[in-house]
Amino acid sequence: MEVDFETGKINVRSDLVYEFKELVTRKEMKAIKQLRDKHAKLEDEGIEKLSVDEVEELENEYSKISKSKSFQNEFKNLLKEFVGRPTPLYFAKNLSEHYGGPKIYFKREDLAHLGAHKINNAVGQGLLAKQMGKQRIIAETGAGQHGVASAAICARLGLDCIVYMGEEDIRRQALNVYRMKLLGAEVVSVSTGSKTLKDAINEAMRDWVTNVTDSYYLIGSVIGPHPYPTMVRDFQSIIGEETKKEILEIENRLPDYLLACVGGGSNAIGLFYPFLEDKEVNLIGIEAGGKGVNTDQHSATLVKGEIGILHGTKTYIIQDEDGQIIETHSISAGLDYPGVGPEHSYLKDIERAKYFSASDDTALKGFKLLSVTEGIIPALEPAHALGFLIDWCKEIPKNQNILFLLSGRGDKDMEIVSKKMDSN
Repeated sequence: MEVDFETGKINVRSDLVYEFKELVTRKEMKAIKQLRDKHAKLEDEGIEKLSVDEVEELENEYSKISKSKSFQNEFKNLLKEFVGRPTPLYFAKNLSEHYGGPKIYFKREDLAHLGAHKINNAVGQGLLAKQMGKQRIIAETGAGQHGVASAAICARLGLDCIVYMGEEDIRRQALNVYRMKLLGAEVVSVSTGSKTLKDAINEAMRDWVTNVTDSYYLIGSVIGPHPYPTMVRDFQSIIGEETKKEILEIENRLPDYLLACVGGGSNAIGLFYPFLEDKEVNLIGIEAGGKGVNTDQHSATLVKGEIGILHGTKTYIIQDEDGQIIETHSISAGLDYPGVGPEHSYLKDIERAKYFSASDDTALKGFKLLSVTEGIIPALEPAHALGFLIDWCKEIPKNQNILFLLSGRGDKDMEIVSKKMDSN
């Protein structure tokens, strides 16, 4: 990493060179502080205390350790024996016939250990932290899946685990809170702001920058200061790598469409990344439209957001004219985030990927439809993309294939869904 002290710009290694820098520059750090002085409610706390040296150390350690044979061997073994990879590619015969259109395939991340894709990244970063000599692991969580995954790998590797979770998310994801505690993690309730994922990240960052010597922040999505977006993408790319191999074996060609839900965007970028150079493959991301993108209660960052800075990343965010974060809403705790991974922002701007939204009601329709057609109960996060399929699928020719990323199972969402469906 090189720093231009005249401009304050930090030149970072990246597979894609683009305007959404994954690391907040010194100028941007200064701008955050100035905005905080002017607007007391600006909520990107913690990052202003993060020094260039700390993130540079992490980048250097990641570059060195992740390329070592011992790390790669242990990572692959854990993915196979602990996570249960590869996860299968499943032909959704009944759903395909229901639509009477294209073939629909599911990448079954719901069958990974603990029921979601989050475990892939947790294993990778957990191993990295252990080899860096960090005993105390900090994590944040929204829907709880990343918290559970972090707690599990910490138990496996003999590490201490502290998980920050918004008070509202603790209420609506009680099952996952219990699972985290059962796995030995300390769950810290966050009662500031909207009491959801954004605020959990704020507190996790505060903890990390205060205890950086002995602690490691195991971030759960492709967000935060560089190298986190790159690291999480790399660890989650196993999804797309397996998918490409599996679909070629089944269909002898690549899919016409990849479809995934997008909150922070780790599952989607994990699927998309190995296909970026395959221009014939269309990339579709679905955000949480909440109660409607024309209301103030949604989490559709790429659809309705503007460029800004959040949690050390320059990307699209949901903000007001003063740069303050606007509270978001989604029926799904895992999509309830006012930012998005910077690589998704880039893919949107170069039109390599397209992003749409699905409302809470649409997600519930998708949730029910998959349950009754295929006997598979999805998490509310991918249910948004399933709901989007209901109308979108009608536009897709019968000779084309849709590959859908089923990023998690719905055990955690039963109480939310039952209450919503009973009230309708």
